[in-house]
Amino acid sequence: MSTSTFSTEQLFSLLNTIPDPEVPAISIVELGVVRDINYAGDVLEIKITPTYSGCPAMKVMEEEIEKKLHEHQITNYKIRTILSPAWTTDWLSDSTKRKLKEYGIAPPEQSTASHLENLLNGKRKNVTCPFCSSTDTKLTSAFGSTACKALHYCNACQQPFEEFKCH
Repeated sequence: MSTSTFSTEQLFSLLNTIPDPEVPAISIVELGVVRDINYAGDVLEIKITPTYSGCPAMKVMEEEIEKKLHEHQITNYKIRTILSPAWTTDWLSDSTKRKLKEYGIAPPEQSTASHLENLLNGKRKNVTCPFCSSTDTKLTSAFGSTACKALHYCNACQQPFEEFKCH
């Protein structure tokens, strides 16, 4: 099958079946890592952006994209990593945030701009617990299992949990 027989919509749908290796409850498309898919002549170009510079999961994501393309006999492609504009949690849809919460990870609750303004003004907002929805929580570590997450503890339900950091 020719690469060009796939529409951009079909290709996004295809890549949407690839789970994020660090948070398998969401796909790499839902996460916003897959930025753009287009054709340059007969070459399929897929542009991806890491959530953080140096994200160790990017290699795995790229390999999974290649695997998925090969499964569908798509061989004439190029995967490009782009860093600008930088990835932001503002790209996460409400549906993706809901999936994060259901998975037990507190999603970002505000825009990146609001988060930065609050930090600059010394206004620290407690993160809402994904298990019981309490805001009686405390930060226990600025870094969780990955650089894009922080560790918290809920005083209400006494559960530790991760937060997908706003950036």
